[in-house]
Amino acid sequence: MMRLRKILGWCLASLLLLIAALMLFLVLFDWNLLKPTINSRVSEALNRPFAIEGNLAVTWQRERDEPGLRAWIPWPHVSAEQLSLGNPEWAKGDHFVSLQRVEASLSPLPLLWKTVSIPRIHLTGADAALERLADGRDNWTFDLGEQEQPDEEPAAPWIMDIGTIGFDKAQLRYDDQTLQASVSLLVQPLGEPIAFDEIVGKTASQRDEAVVTPQDYAFAWQAKGRYKGQALTGNGKIGGLLALQDARQPFPVQADVRAGTTRVQVAGTLTDPKNLGALDLRLRLSGASLGNLYPLTGVTLPDTPAYSTDGRLVAQLQDPDGPLFRYEKFNGRIGDSDIHGDLTFVAREPRPKLSGTLVSNQLRFADLAPLIGADSNAEKKERGAASVQPGNKVLPVEAFQTERWRDMDADVSFTGKRIVHSEELPFTDLFTHVVLNAGMLSLEPLRFGVAGGRLDSTLRLDGRGTPLKAEAQLRARNFRLRQLFPSVEVMQSSLGALNGDATISGTGNSVATLLGSSDGRVKLLINDGRVSRNLMEIAGLNVGNYVVGRLFGDDDVEINCAAANLNIRQGVLKPELMVIDTENALIGIDGTVNFGNEQLDLTITPESKGFRVFSLRSPLYVRGTFKEPRPGVKAGPLVLRGAGMLALGALVAPAAGLVALVAPSGDQPNECAPLLEQMRQGANR
Repeated sequence: MMRLRKILGWCLASLLLLIAALMLFLVLFDWNLLKPTINSRVSEALNRPFAIEGNLAVTWQRERDEPGLRAWIPWPHVSAEQLSLGNPEWAKGDHFVSLQRVEASLSPLPLLWKTVSIPRIHLTGADAALERLADGRDNWTFDLGEQEQPDEEPAAPWIMDIGTIGFDKAQLRYDDQTLQASVSLLVQPLGEPIAFDEIVGKTASQRDEAVVTPQDYAFAWQAKGRYKGQALTGNGKIGGLLALQDARQPFPVQADVRAGTTRVQVAGTLTDPKNLGALDLRLRLSGASLGNLYPLTGVTLPDTPAYSTDGRLVAQLQDPDGPLFRYEKFNGRIGDSDIHGDLTFVAREPRPKLSGTLVSNQLRFADLAPLIGADSNAEKKERGAASVQPGNKVLPVEAFQTERWRDMDADVSFTGKRIVHSEELPFTDLFTHVVLNAGMLSLEPLRFGVAGGRLDSTLRLDGRGTPLKAEAQLRARNFRLRQLFPSVEVMQSSLGALNGDATISGTGNSVATLLGSSDGRVKLLINDGRVSRNLMEIAGLNVGNYVVGRLFGDDDVEINCAAANLNIRQGVLKPELMVIDTENALIGIDGTVNFGNEQLDLTITPESKGFRVFSLRSPLYVRGTFKEPRPGVKAGPLVLRGAGMLALGALVAPAAGLVALVAPSGDQPNECAPLLEQMRQGANR
């Protein structure tokens, strides 16, 4: 028994001596002797040159934060200086990343189950150069060679478990030919940390006590370069400790970036950075035109005046249907119009989709002009439009960028609660539902409130091919004449209304080319109105002012009915019927309006009622261009073309086509009904 005790004692003493000798060896060992082996093995594994050129050391310390007996187990703390990892042969730079110093602590017990657990890594003096070629090759993807032999049983893999990464001053150069990006980034410590709430404020998500409070901002960053062909500059702040394993630990980010005329400001958090999990940011967006966002983001938006928005951006980057971005409860301005709403963008396949609801409480009508290229040349240049409107053209020539329509789908509703235009042309409100699907753009409905009535329309634009194909249907009902012209005193006693229908189709990539190739029909009726030179002056119609002055002098004249049935073929509008029935004359209008070359050739012929003598003894004409129309009096004998055709019954069919527009306007009789009946009866004479 005594002999057994001595044997066990000697064994225990030997084991303790061996452990002590091993610990002494580990403490005194010069780890720099292993650098050649480590450099060679890592270089071979990564297929890249790797080197530790400075001191390599290992110290052993207990982790007092560990529970129970584990707090007595010493951990190895590794430090290495002057590290570098090279590039693949095709890359430009000498190295992919270099570090002045790396410090890491290694948990020893998880090694028993093939887990390399590194709770903390601290990087000092990082310098990285990221590069990607146009063919997709990049220097941050490593060629690790064959991981296993096909005929062999695969070995159980080792697991890398990294807790947090800390860093100090760092430099990053990013050159990506696929994104057309070349950016240099510098990160350096702030003098004093800045509290998260001091920059972002107390957000809704952080009012929940269960949510982990974000860390302070610890580093400032600056960026400079080019992106998508535009100059890029930026600055901001980030936290100092990146938690890779704790998905709940938010990492604070703040940025102010300018690319071309676009400015993006964000402040908030990134969670689950290991998997790029989610973003919760306050986003401020501003620029010369929303259309300028397309080359930067790939999101197809219309051309607009200068804009600014402010809202909350929430992103779920690992959503099964694709990265999901929600811009929630944002407010802003587009031109002089306010804008509010919620938008959702899903980066799905085969095309991303934008959906949401937008509202403008006060919409300035002029802010809609860039949608069709109808803004001024100065405004076009301000928003960066490539085409400039020719000085001799009225119809917008700026081309629709239909190739962008095929890159994204959309389903967005827009409401303009109050439209600000002018007192002379009172559009009151707007609603439209915009649907974009594989290049097919539809606005169904596109609805305006106008002068107490409604303008209901549908617009379909097929941008799947070139040129664009367009179809439009419009229905105007009960436009009250006294509301159409509220500043004209003589119109305030009018109880009449305007009704109309139009169907138009065309082909072309601008408003000018669409109308220049258009086919269709337009029908209009105006019942019980008044006309005067004063009305023409207020409306800014110089030609109308001339014509009214020649026909009626300076007097206000009652209009019983104005009727038009117009035909459009290959961009040329020609009246089949266009008459104005006044208290003392019947006026016919004939000729053509050519949208292709913007030329006018119209004849206005009056026929006196009863024995009233007209001061005008010859027809009028309007010729010239849309930009510079030239009115005048036709020389020669009076030609009663147009109005005289009524007696021949030649306008029976066009008149019959307008009967559907004869609708009651209050309790007063509709004066257009007798006129149309007279035309129909003319065929039986």
